[in-house]
Amino acid sequence: MEKVNRGQEYDLVNPRTGRVVKRLNARYVFDLMVEMAWKTGDPGIVFLDRVNRDNPTPHLGQIESTNPCGEQPLLPYESCNLGSINLSRMARFTPAGVEVDWEKLERTTRVAIHMLDNVIDANRYPIPEIEKMTRRTRKVGLGLMGFADLLALMGIPYNSQGAVEVAEKVMAFIQEKADRASQELAERRGAFPAWEGSVYHQRGEPKLRNATRTTIAPTGTISIIAGTSSGIEPHFALSYVRNVMDNDRLVEGNPFFEAVARKEGFYSKELMEELAEKGSLAHIDSGVPEWVRKVFVTAHDIEPEWHVRIQAAFQKHTDNAVSKTINFPNEATIEDVARAYMLAYELGCKGITVYRDGSKTSQVLSAGTAEQREERAGRESGRLQPRVRPQMVKGVTERLRTGHGNMYITINFDEEGHPFEVFAILGKAGGCDSAQLEALSRLVSLALRSGVDPGVVAEQLKGISCCPVWDAGTLVGSPADAVAIALERHLKGEVAEEAHAAQLRLFSRESKGPEGNGSGPQNRCPECGSQLVYQEGCLLCTYCGWNKCG
Repeated sequence: MEKVNRGQEYDLVNPRTGRVVKRLNARYVFDLMVEMAWKTGDPGIVFLDRVNRDNPTPHLGQIESTNPCGEQPLLPYESCNLGSINLSRMARFTPAGVEVDWEKLERTTRVAIHMLDNVIDANRYPIPEIEKMTRRTRKVGLGLMGFADLLALMGIPYNSQGAVEVAEKVMAFIQEKADRASQELAERRGAFPAWEGSVYHQRGEPKLRNATRTTIAPTGTISIIAGTSSGIEPHFALSYVRNVMDNDRLVEGNPFFEAVARKEGFYSKELMEELAEKGSLAHIDSGVPEWVRKVFVTAHDIEPEWHVRIQAAFQKHTDNAVSKTINFPNEATIEDVARAYMLAYELGCKGITVYRDGSKTSQVLSAGTAEQREERAGRESGRLQPRVRPQMVKGVTERLRTGHGNMYITINFDEEGHPFEVFAILGKAGGCDSAQLEALSRLVSLALRSGVDPGVVAEQLKGISCCPVWDAGTLVGSPADAVAIALERHLKGEVAEEAHAAQLRLFSRESKGPEGNGSGPQNRCPECGSQLVYQEGCLLCTYCGWNKCG
């Protein structure tokens, strides 16, 4: 990062030999990472030197990677052992207002550390190496969820210095009590086996049962079970529409907002439906008090700087790292993302994940108004014409299991071995499914014969989900997804990265993406039909818990 600021080169070192094999300009690599994060939401960034600065057992090795969401740096063969306290249940109502119940939080922290330490011994490990390393360092990661709900109860806006102060105070308290609980366990059960040589041993500190005690994880699923906001994230929405059966729409509101709305007298079914449609109070014209608007802000109402500052406040008092999504509006620039990356580094974060609304492929492809689509069509020069089909072509047929039955996909190739046309049928003939599949096959074939990159065709169909099932280790989301899977398997002389890059070239400059929170058909949960949210690299349904990562 220092060389990024100075525009200098850095070494690429072969880890097997220790030899420098190449040099790259740090500013160029940083700018490329930022641009791709702006376009697609990936890659995130991890400040590995900062992670290793806090490595409690350097005598066992350097940390080279984290778990998928980035909050748990791990040595080879170490495992995650995480738990989270529901902060919305740590509030106490007093005549002066709502405050943190510090006594309850202390009790909960001590019990949680004891429980997580027990898990290490009770767990069944997949291979001996993981068991050996996990028991050697006995790392646990106690974090929290419900932070946004706690702020709402206290009447503190998420995007405020007051929220930053609460974040730092709460996490410092949890860290202190977690350390003390681990010390007490060490007195009764002994320190973690790798204690000698650890940084704690070198500094002459009291013995600890666990090499690390705190981590802040996403809590995407368990927060749904607990009925609270996710991790340290702000609220994603204050009202949701849940699709029940075919034609029934159930509007559900955030319970804390709904309670305030009823108490203040501005609650109505129409308001909740309008909120579900527009996403936040920022788009509601009238009827809501100004103080309520300030307190109940949602993720896309908040400037990215506040997202980063909240994350940094928690990181100050967390042994491991913090999982957090830095949300950007669709109109954010590449420079805005670069500033967030730099701010995260300057404020002491160990990593950062960004998401610009509408930047994910599944949103971009279903995005834009009718006017935007007409503009794109108007900018096209000329008309594509499909190639004439030869009398004889060669191909392969593949069977894939889908939620609609077994599907047989035939891909024919041209004389150069590139996909030329696709035929797909379901095992059972007739019906709407077969008719729609025939239409899909015709359109895919038309695109391929017109010279459209087959990788781009696959990307358009990939991830469309309806009655997903597993087939020999592959998740097949729908008949359309099955066609994409078959196409990708048989692409000749192409790789997924090239196809994705081609897709970006086609769409990233021509569409601003969806408006609001991205509620196109591909952003609906395949299980219950509710709207999905993007969080820590995953698509998550906040109602039934369905998720898809990566």
